[in-house]
Amino acid sequence: MTQEQKHKPTNFIRQIVEEDIKANKNGGRLVTRFPPEPNGYLHIGHAKSIVLNFGIAADYQGICNLRFDDTNPHKENIEYVEAIQDDVKWLGFDWDDRLYYASNYFEQLHDFAVELFKAGKAYVCDLNADEIRTYRGTLKEPGRDSPYRTRSVEENLDLFARMKAGEFGDGMKVVRAKIDMASANINLRDPTLYRIRHGVIHHQTGEAWCIYPMYDFTHPISDALEGITHSLCTLEFEDHRPLYDWILDNVSISCHPRQIEFSRLNLQYTVMSKRKLTELVSEGLVEGWDDPRMPTIAGLRRRGFTAASIREFCERIGVTKSDNLIEMGVLEDCIRTDLNIHAPRRMAVLHPLKVVITDYPEDKIEQLSMANHPQDGSMGKRQIPFSREIYIDRHDFEEVPPNKKFKRLIANGEVRLRGAYVIRCDEIIKDEKGEVIELHCSHDAATLGANPEGRKVKGVIHWVSAPHALEAEIRLCDRLFSHPTPDATKDGKDYKDHINPDSQRTLTNCYVEPDLAEVRVGVTYQFEREGYFCLDSVLNSHERLIFNRTVTLRDTWAKLEQEHNS
Repeated sequence: MTQEQKHKPTNFIRQIVEEDIKANKNGGRLVTRFPPEPNGYLHIGHAKSIVLNFGIAADYQGICNLRFDDTNPHKENIEYVEAIQDDVKWLGFDWDDRLYYASNYFEQLHDFAVELFKAGKAYVCDLNADEIRTYRGTLKEPGRDSPYRTRSVEENLDLFARMKAGEFGDGMKVVRAKIDMASANINLRDPTLYRIRHGVIHHQTGEAWCIYPMYDFTHPISDALEGITHSLCTLEFEDHRPLYDWILDNVSISCHPRQIEFSRLNLQYTVMSKRKLTELVSEGLVEGWDDPRMPTIAGLRRRGFTAASIREFCERIGVTKSDNLIEMGVLEDCIRTDLNIHAPRRMAVLHPLKVVITDYPEDKIEQLSMANHPQDGSMGKRQIPFSREIYIDRHDFEEVPPNKKFKRLIANGEVRLRGAYVIRCDEIIKDEKGEVIELHCSHDAATLGANPEGRKVKGVIHWVSAPHALEAEIRLCDRLFSHPTPDATKDGKDYKDHINPDSQRTLTNCYVEPDLAEVRVGVTYQFEREGYFCLDSVLNSHERLIFNRTVTLRDTWAKLEQEHNS
């Protein structure tokens, strides 16, 4: 066990792995796998599985494979295959040369099905999907044998060959395992192993096949062929484990991995069903799979989340056998903690109000030095231009203070500009509607970068030089849903009815430091007093800067959640 491994919180899967290694099971080998289906983008729930499978393999000197469960070509395409690989690599994991597809094993799976036919443990069934469901019975009633269950080995082999040759249409026939129609576990009531799928071009095998194996047949055999030792699955596969074991016990394969189930990730204020995420995309309710409000890894990356923060989140929530609902605040705290340490600081004015410093020379430009991070000197400093005309945030000025706690600029009051001078509001310029459009202020030249004795200025606000500032568009991203459990409410509404109308607000005519002209995609900044922001990797162009808000500086939802719970 490595030193880093000792400091990681243990869980029941780590305990099993350690016991197996100590007992020299599997010859001391440890092989895991991450087996996504390429029918959509990965989400934060998949990140938990990625961190678990690749992390355990790394911690115990094992290996982890990446294998695509590509047995349903109607819903799969190469875009998803490539996106999944990008996501796994971005999270910091690598499968080296161990990239596999379930379709790599189609020939072997076919041959194992033939073995089952010859052993009298599989048959070709002509019942349609609805009939199979009816014959299967219920949790309280046993199932009934299919009228085709007694077909001979010869007839089954012949029909299977004709299925493979494309002689039958979709749904006309399936292959079923012959197990026990009276089993208390419905998954063992002659489950389907193969179905017919015409009219699709598989992203790996093209048109070579028109019969495709089911997941419950494919998965255990793929695990065994790759020498997987610990097959880690989410809890919904717990009832499938007897079938997993039955398949491996009844085909001629020597490896028998151990399936272990853990609870899937359920996260507040979002949905984790790939079907529902697909609906959000297909119905245009979001911009796409990488919409910054989506819980997809691509969406979180575009929003400015770091791979380290997501890995930390997965470690922090742990691995258990019990389903639980994780507060969104836990994920947001992980990104805040990471960015507070690593994000360089910049100033941005989201609601600009012009300030003219009347006693500052019109032609004077000063370059003020400001730290990129207040606690990390290694991040260096930058030069910020200061001029007679600046922008401050409209929210930082009130003609009449709303309360005694207001420490920003007021009429005839003073405030310090971050890293610059103390200014005093001398005159307020309003338009014909009475709206404040400009402030005329004076400055104390002796207060640059210092706070002499006797000068008690409580407030500090951010600013940008008006002639030098860059115009930007700011997208204030927030939680996609306004209800903590949008797909499990008791109000009878559809989950889409709970989409947060303020999940994305766009602010135009914002201004940022000129230093951000060189901003790079993938770098998240703290805009002082405003939150964390990153350049949008899709919409940004040379003509305009577009930033997405990653997260606010504080948990602004905590009060709302308290009100909801009460």
